[in-house]
Amino acid sequence: MRVLLTGSSGWLGRFLAPLLTRAGHAVTGLDIAPGAHTDTIGSVADAGLVERIFAEHRYEAVVHAGALHKPDIVRYPAQAFVDVNVTGTLHLLEAAVRHGAERFVFTSTTSLMITQDIRDEVDPQAVWLDEQSGPLAPRNIYGVTKRAAEELCRLTHDLHGLPVIALRVARFFPEDDDTDAVPAGENLKANEFLNRRLTVEDCAAAHLAALEAAPRIGWGVYVVSAPPPFTRADAARLKTDAAGLIAERFPEAPTLYAARGWQLPQSIGRVYDPSVIERDLGFRCRTDFAAVLKALEAGGPLPFAHDPGYVPPKEMNRLAG
Repeated sequence: MRVLLTGSSGWLGRFLAPLLTRAGHAVTGLDIAPGAHTDTIGSVADAGLVERIFAEHRYEAVVHAGALHKPDIVRYPAQAFVDVNVTGTLHLLEAAVRHGAERFVFTSTTSLMITQDIRDEVDPQAVWLDEQSGPLAPRNIYGVTKRAAEELCRLTHDLHGLPVIALRVARFFPEDDDTDAVPAGENLKANEFLNRRLTVEDCAAAHLAALEAAPRIGWGVYVVSAPPPFTRADAARLKTDAAGLIAERFPEAPTLYAARGWQLPQSIGRVYDPSVIERDLGFRCRTDFAAVLKALEAGGPLPFAHDPGYVPPKEMNRLAG
């Protein structure tokens, strides 16, 4: 298929573009920053540009991975988030309908599911988060605009029949966390595979699975994260004795962590449940916490990316300008 990929220069785009190409698709990359997989420089907020490239290429599918993200809150005003994440998504949806595209995949975020109470972990047990969780009350402009964009996707499907899948993806960024500092770096990322992280490779694979399944699904929203080694029955203990529960499930974990000077989490306040995407799309992340432990045991490279110096291409481009 002829596929428009937005955000083609970004962290996800650099993995997703080659994956789509290997799957036999003709990919056009759109991004505000130059990159190896970017053919057109520009913003989805530019309605004229979006219309022009659709008219030129007659895309059969759109994978909309371009956006302003949570760390961008300190860099850009709220209006920029509305322009890019909401209006830009609307431009793409309307162009897809006008030009007869057959499917649309939208990169959403689990962040829009996190209320302030969930962020502050006021619940006495771990909160189990899936597609039915709510009411949704995003706590920042990023989450609000992603939620609005999801609703535009749903409305476009309802009004025009365009098959759309929105993927609420968990964390997969390579840089350090901008809020949580203890434990830091690789230790934090490894811990998050228990409840709230996936690799960028798995994130890209989920998008390909969604692209293939969209006509069959019609409209769907899916949480995408590494499968947790817990069940809802573990929610209370996860909040009070996560390390003990992890040691029971993975007896080797304490020793492997100690050898590296790492810490297991003592408390886990929320868990993302990706079981619905596995049921509906047959998709399951390949890398999970067990894979992290296996890598530690083998003494080889970790199965996830960690780059504390990573700067998004759009920021490098902006600073250079």
